[in-house]
Amino acid sequence: MDPIETSEAVPTPIPEAPPAAAEQPKKTGESTWELVRSLFIILIAVFCIRTFIGEVTLIPTGSMENTILVGDHVILDKLLYGPSIPYTSWRLPRLSTVRRGDVIAFRYPLNPSVMYVKRAIAKGGDVIRIVNKRVYLNGKLLREPYVVHEFPDASPLCDNFPPALNEIDTYPDSVQIKPSWALEMPKYIRPDGLHVPKGYIFAMGDNRDDSSDSRFWGFVPEKNIVGEPLLIYWSYNAPSDDWLNDTFEGRLQFDGSILLNFVQKTRWSRIGKVFENPY
Repeated sequence: MDPIETSEAVPTPIPEAPPAAAEQPKKTGESTWELVRSLFIILIAVFCIRTFIGEVTLIPTGSMENTILVGDHVILDKLLYGPSIPYTSWRLPRLSTVRRGDVIAFRYPLNPSVMYVKRAIAKGGDVIRIVNKRVYLNGKLLREPYVVHEFPDASPLCDNFPPALNEIDTYPDSVQIKPSWALEMPKYIRPDGLHVPKGYIFAMGDNRDDSSDSRFWGFVPEKNIVGEPLLIYWSYNAPSDDWLNDTFEGRLQFDGSILLNFVQKTRWSRIGKVFENPY
């Protein structure tokens, strides 16, 4: 009998596990840079949006009641009228022109650091006349469902405009007509009314008896127009004096009042209201 050959199984060697990689230190420098970069991108985005697309503004006075109330916070569409590029004299192309009846936000011609919101009533080439509080544009009576008259004995410029040439110098200080406008206005007065020059807008507040507007200080250059209100994003019922109080104590007290009365004094029904041209 032939001997049976036997062979022992040779165990397969188990590969050694690679040495554990040493724990890498956290790259704090890179994460810090990423945070700084993200914040920088956010700031640039906010700056571009505020400069070229939209901006929020507060209405602190009642000159546009009841269209816009004191305490309405509105979003402005700035892209329509070619926003200016900061620190240059350049502007982006205009996407639209001002229409009669539009509510517009513009830099006050006598102090460009102040923003005004009024309604564009007449454009360059138009003739405007007010007779017994009724507005005539190019000889036709305007339909103005938005107008409010609060005071029957308001300024004479509220009732009839433009004034007779021999009346302008006789107005008392209470009329509040700006001296520069009193000197300039006669150049545009004709028998049929006030002629608006090209490149300018004649603007008035909807609260006709309580509005400082083109009747008292002159035309609005089209280049001063910043945008037009899109919608109300918040409205809080508080008087003008509270919104206009810039003292530290006044702001602190008012902000505390808002915190305590936010729910009760917020005009919830006005949030989301959009502004439409009535014509």
